Amino acid sequence: MAFALLRRRHRVTGREATPLPPGSGSLECVVLDPVRLPLPRAEVSVRDAEGREVVRGQTDPNGRFATTVRPGAYGLSITADGYQPVRRDCLAADGVRTTVDSVAMDLAPQPSLPTPGAWRIDPDHSAVRFVARHIGLAAVHGRFNQFEGALMVGERMEDSRLEVAIDTASIDTNVRQRDDHLRSADFLDVAAYPSMYFASERFVHRGGSRWSVQGALNLHGVSRSVALDTRYLGLGTGIAGETRAACSATAELHREDFTLDWRTMLSRGIAVVGATIRVELDIQAVPEG
Repeated sequence: MAFALLRRRHRVTGREATPLPPGSGSLECVVLDPVRLPLPRAEVSVRDAEGREVVRGQTDPNGRFATTVRPGAYGLSITADGYQPVRRDCLAADGVRTTVDSVAMDLAPQPSLPTPGAWRIDPDHSAVRFVARHIGLAAVHGRFNQFEGALMVGERMEDSRLEVAIDTASIDTNVRQRDDHLRSADFLDVAAYPSMYFASERFVHRGGSRWSVQGALNLHGVSRSVALDTRYLGLGTGIAGETRAACSATAELHREDFTLDWRTMLSRGIAVVGATIRVELDIQAVPEG
């Protein structure tokens, strides 16, 4: 008992600059890649003995993760794009900094890529959503209900092409008055610009299942370069036996890049969404024909 108390004191007093709160312990680990280099931005989920998530965070640039928890048994689930998930069980003791053995992650198997040829986006199993801030306050969530797209998969995925057309009048934020305003000349001006287009001929592999799909977005009569941060989810089979390819993607748009000047609108007393808009895509594609 005395030895355990001395051991606990030694471990705590070694970190006097950051004392642990009373009635708590800490869990710490280092996450490494297959060649034993630190792996930053790995996702770490800490769950208690009943499977409830109590902490979620990321490793720092040195691959380190640390958190303070109540004493008890925990499971650490560690994930990173392109790597196989890892789980570690550990115990947190009162007043003790528990260091979990270094976690070395293995590369995940690459998902099979779509076969070369023409594919079309299936709008019934896809979604084009966006999130914006309403004058810096609550988030506004919306979607476009009408869109279509085609993907030409090259012999090398890097040589593929993508075209998407979105009906701007199909914007839907679940508030009719707001949607009518967004369709007006103050915003999308759907009478003058009934569609927005995205076209890409540059697919850049970022490692694992991550790709950057780089192209031009034509919106509100202006064309700007946009990169979709894309996660390829692999192939599956639909209920009719058809092959399906799936991915998710995100991008951030700046409204002023497309001549939607929020400062001018504010000066006219028009309540607007924020200057940046996050676009979120969930896409399924099927072979053409």
